[in-house]
Amino acid sequence: MDLQLKDKVVLVSGGAKGIGEAIVRSLASEGAIPVIIGRNPIDNYKLENEIIQAGGRCSSIIAELSNPAECEKVVSEAVNIYGKIDGLVNNAGLNDGVGLESGNYESFMQSIHNNLVHYYLLAHYALPYLKKTKGSIVNISSKTGITGQGETSGYAASNGGRNALTREWAVELLKYQIRVNAVVVAECWTPQYERWIQTLPNAEETLADINSRVPLENRMTKASEIASTVVFLLSEKSSHTTGQLLFVDGGYVHLDRALLRQ
Repeated sequence: MDLQLKDKVVLVSGGAKGIGEAIVRSLASEGAIPVIIGRNPIDNYKLENEIIQAGGRCSSIIAELSNPAECEKVVSEAVNIYGKIDGLVNNAGLNDGVGLESGNYESFMQSIHNNLVHYYLLAHYALPYLKKTKGSIVNISSKTGITGQGETSGYAASNGGRNALTREWAVELLKYQIRVNAVVVAECWTPQYERWIQTLPNAEETLADINSRVPLENRMTKASEIASTVVFLLSEKSSHTTGQLLFVDGGYVHLDRALLRQ
């Protein structure tokens, strides 16, 4: 299917690794121009060069998105290069384990900055350009904002905020024909997830148990499966879809747990 994304400029925060990398690769395969946003220049340039060497177009911008000024800089740099922005994917974040009992004010607020505030700021600064192109915003969210997880208040609050902002922005931006949607992730295999699993004393057993709890095929979601949905939402093929929280999770959040006993 031709998603008609050729030459569309799309910002992807956290675009060098994991889900973000998969989104960048999927965009490039559709002829779009992904702009990788990340704090690690080596990771950024590695992916950028791979895409260019494969015949695609891509740029990268180094930024620490917990710094509000750098969010504005990202948008300015992208516009200086391409003169427009057609889409924004808010993806960067980390399940940092800032809990209620174990956390404190400073760590909680830092978690909100690391996981939510830059979603707002990138959208805010990109908005004048998205208005010109009638572009689209996709927010990557997590099941923690729906189900809770325990001992991760900052991350859960941030994802609840991501979901709420998706609906709020969809309403506010109707008059500009800017669509806003979210993709909610549950158990997705990424380098970050793999690093966490490897810290556990019973890593293989834990991974097998997690896989068994995913109703569809008893496996984790692939980053490429998240990416395919994101790219579809950015395209005109989803031209009447806005304000939606799409769960790409193999039924993890909503299907009956009784299925696991069958």
